[in-house]
Amino acid sequence: MPQFALTLVLAIACILTGRVVTAAGSPEQGRVIYMERCVICHGPQGRGDGPEAAFLSPRPASLISAATSVKSDAELLETIANGKPRTSMAAWKDVLTEEQQRDVLAYIRSLIQFQPKPLTPPPDAK
Repeated sequence: MPQFALTLVLAIACILTGRVVTAAGSPEQGRVIYMERCVICHGPQGRGDGPEAAFLSPRPASLISAATSVKSDAELLETIANGKPRTSMAAWKDVLTEEQQRDVLAYIRSLIQFQPKPLTPPPDAK
């Protein structure tokens, strides 16, 4: 299917369903899965501060850190699917479908929102 046709089909699907769907997955569906399976370690905002985090060594990764945000989708999907050796990060490939893994990734990407720090006002000139 040509790229334009695929884009058009996705756009129409979004309009008809009212859902945001990306090639990488659905952030809305990913949020549901994340809240059921990931929040206990990674926390509600993905900071690695879930209720179990203090008991894990090493601590869960912050999913909103610069180190995580620069990883490719392929790298993050690999970690979601296969876990991370010598950590508590479990492999989800036998629990979540590939589509669900992409949905979780889309939700994680939606958590990363860089905001510039406010400028410090200049000192009063006297």
